[in-house]
Amino acid sequence: MSVTDQGLLHRDKDTMTLNMGPQHPSTHGVFRVILEMDGEVVQTAEPEIGYLHTGIEKNSENKRYGHVIPMTDRLDYLNPPGNNLAFCLTTEKLLGVEIPERANVLRVIMCELSRIASHLVWLGTHALDIGAMTIFLYCWREREMILDLNEEISGVRMMTSYIRIGGVAKDATRPWLDGIRDFIEYFPAKVDEYERLLTKNPIWLDRTEGIGAFTREEAINWSFSGPALRASGVNWDIRKAQPYSGYDNYKFDIPVLNNGDIFDRYRVRVEEMRQSRIIIKQALESLPEGPYKTPDNKVSLPPRESLHTSMEALIHHFKLVSEGISVPVGETYVPIEGARGEVGFYIVSDGTNVPARVKLRAPSFMAIPGMCKMMEGCYIADVVGIIGSIDIVMGEVDR
Repeated sequence: MSVTDQGLLHRDKDTMTLNMGPQHPSTHGVFRVILEMDGEVVQTAEPEIGYLHTGIEKNSENKRYGHVIPMTDRLDYLNPPGNNLAFCLTTEKLLGVEIPERANVLRVIMCELSRIASHLVWLGTHALDIGAMTIFLYCWREREMILDLNEEISGVRMMTSYIRIGGVAKDATRPWLDGIRDFIEYFPAKVDEYERLLTKNPIWLDRTEGIGAFTREEAINWSFSGPALRASGVNWDIRKAQPYSGYDNYKFDIPVLNNGDIFDRYRVRVEEMRQSRIIIKQALESLPEGPYKTPDNKVSLPPRESLHTSMEALIHHFKLVSEGISVPVGETYVPIEGARGEVGFYIVSDGTNVPARVKLRAPSFMAIPGMCKMMEGCYIADVVGIIGSIDIVMGEVDR
């Protein structure tokens, strides 16, 4: 507002600035977006981040490699095994160690269970944002089963730190494997139930079809990855394009749609849950016998029973616990396909037991500019749906 020569108030512009967040239940974390509104239509959307900054990248440069893993759990707290795996694969590439096949299969099982659990949280909260309450309770019901499986194998429901440098923390147990088999037999009917509630629901369609649409070119130019990229017609999944941990041994489909709107992002994630179940089933059938971590005692702790009879094992155990792993000089980056898209750690080693530089490629951070671009031209009522459809996690944004 300004004052004219006659003393009258005069509006400088016909738009209104609206502050959404950072304390807003539908921004899925402490995320703030400044909206320039023309009536109910968004003209511009400017993101503001940093309210959840934890300094994990810089903290990682002051901790031994093995001690970084629990911090990776807390970046994307819905995809801890995926974060563990991305960090461990990069470290293992610098070390030049081979991972036993049994460990690779166990890693795949954990990561795909985590993908399903993450998508369940997304679907339940996204539907709740738009006004569908029942689906939230159903998704939480199935997620609880996965958290119970996490607790069975690791002792922790969410931040498992199960994937370690050189393999995994603990071998599979019979009750755990039986529990996974029970879950994958039970789960398909529940996904069908979610779709019966939503996919043809006229209110759901009104709130999702044609809204927040991105073309193939826009999705690429705005650095999308994961389900948001595939919903815009880009057939790119790192599990297929650049296989890691033995993913090239599994047969599964990559769901790709073309409209790039909220509805297609929903459909891609629902189908991804079905495909993750297919991968887990194959992994259980192909789980080989053998060690669950590398036998290299300079990378993994030796078997506890060997400490009573082998002085060499006792020395390696002492040095690993007290000093950690010394990683050869070098730098590298190994991406994986997380629940939200490409996750990767760029690590620089100076030859010591502490990383010289750690940099995270976080899919939520990369998606925020494009997400805000999507809002332009939409109604204010659609902003919540657009944010939910991208599935951002602020823990990996403000790291």
